[in-house]
Amino acid sequence: MSAEVSTAGRRILGWREWLALPELGIPAIKAKLDSGARSSALHVEVLEEFQRNGVDWVRFKLDPVSRSRKRARWIEAPLSDRREVTDSGGGVSLRPFIRTDVVIGGERLSIEINLTNRRAMLFPMLLGRTAMSGRLCIDPALSYVLGEPQSGTTG
Repeated sequence: MSAEVSTAGRRILGWREWLALPELGIPAIKAKLDSGARSSALHVEVLEEFQRNGVDWVRFKLDPVSRSRKRARWIEAPLSDRREVTDSGGGVSLRPFIRTDVVIGGERLSIEINLTNRRAMLFPMLLGRTAMSGRLCIDPALSYVLGEPQSGTTG
């Protein structure tokens, strides 16, 4: 018996793509699309938690293009949760999560992202399976299906 595979109208993307995080003021960031990772992750250099009007917030510093400390800027967002995350090496840590929109291929999705230091990783952002589920399909043989970001969007 053969299995029938359907993308059900979902866009097929490569294992790495350019995304945007407009609510965070990030017009372009390279991301690895990883169905093996449950949650999405964003590289941050510095992370501070604080309260604003009785609500927990995070302030973090990052450079979405080069991960350079020289060009890093501060971004603030409401804290949505703190959860334990198991990294690729099997280590478990408690990480802060924020909820924000991601734009990929003209489609705007509301997702949760955990904030962590990804300096040792190749990509400053990881788009995990929870964000992609029912929305996007990955072809691991493809890269940058959506092309390069438009001129002037990478900083």
